[in-house]
Amino acid sequence: MTPAELSRTVLRSVRGAVEERELSVPVPARIVVQPPPRPGCGDYASNVALQLAKPAGRPAREVAEILRKRLAGTPGIDRVEIAGPGFLNFTLGDGALVALVRDVLAQGTAYGDRSAGNGPVAGRVSAGRFGPGARAAVVGEVLERIGAAAGRTGRADGDPALVPVPEDLATLTARLGTDEARWILLRPAAHDPVRVPERPVQRESNPRFRVQYAHARTRALVRNAADLGFLSEPGGVGAPAADGSGAEFRPAPASAHALHTLLAGHPSVVEAAARLRAPDRLVRHLEAMADAFFRWHDDCPPLPVGEQKPLAVHRARLALAEATGTVLANGLRLLGISAPEHL
Repeated sequence: MTPAELSRTVLRSVRGAVEERELSVPVPARIVVQPPPRPGCGDYASNVALQLAKPAGRPAREVAEILRKRLAGTPGIDRVEIAGPGFLNFTLGDGALVALVRDVLAQGTAYGDRSAGNGPVAGRVSAGRFGPGARAAVVGEVLERIGAAAGRTGRADGDPALVPVPEDLATLTARLGTDEARWILLRPAAHDPVRVPERPVQRESNPRFRVQYAHARTRALVRNAADLGFLSEPGGVGAPAADGSGAEFRPAPASAHALHTLLAGHPSVVEAAARLRAPDRLVRHLEAMADAFFRWHDDCPPLPVGEQKPLAVHRARLALAEATGTVLANGLRLLGISAPEHL
């Protein structure tokens, strides 16, 4: 379940409560759901009850309880909890994670990119439109590509005012390589200066290397699994149950849900980057996804260990790794940065 799907689900619950006269409020055009501000509060949160409390003339927690009852048991949602003054916190079920992995693998390069298959868009930016210099050239090109991926057409208003860098693009590329040069120009917010390193650092302390390494690791897992004679198949990624509960797998760990949230949010991040003219949002999203992937990988090894035979859980974990690689590659492509198969 993506944030957009969850938003529509919550909106339907509000509309139902209004139609059945549990609430007397105007139905909002859309409802915002987003990852909670801190761990331990579910996968997504919404302040819709606080927004509806005043027009409803009722306490926010009372409004939240009406919506919670309507949302409980919705396919894909494991738990709905009320927090603080009336926030709704949603924990998705493992089935939502499986469905997302299937969706990402089915869409492939089109996931988060409505322009996929329509050919390159670079080179359509007017010279000097974003100002002079290397940063303006790269940001302008990438915003054109991100805008097309988000389905935006025509010239956008409000081009960012960029802090320029003294070096030209050819100089930066010669010193750092194309990928590193583009990354350092795209990573800061428009109003922040670019910090140019003396040389590229090929280790995990470098965010660009970490993102590319995460992608390369997902591809290596697919190759290694093929050598072991198995392919990916979406399913439960929790450890096989051995507690007599009758369940086939234990619930997916928190690290899997954190990775799920980032994968599901990728299309929304692309849209926000296009709308706000801020490619740094996509850069930082890829960094967070790479970090989440490595944490999950440590919790849930996708490949059998030692003499262990490949199990359904390994196929499911491989599918999640493959989906992560797909989304990382899609994001890197929008930035004009390579997604290496080997690193």
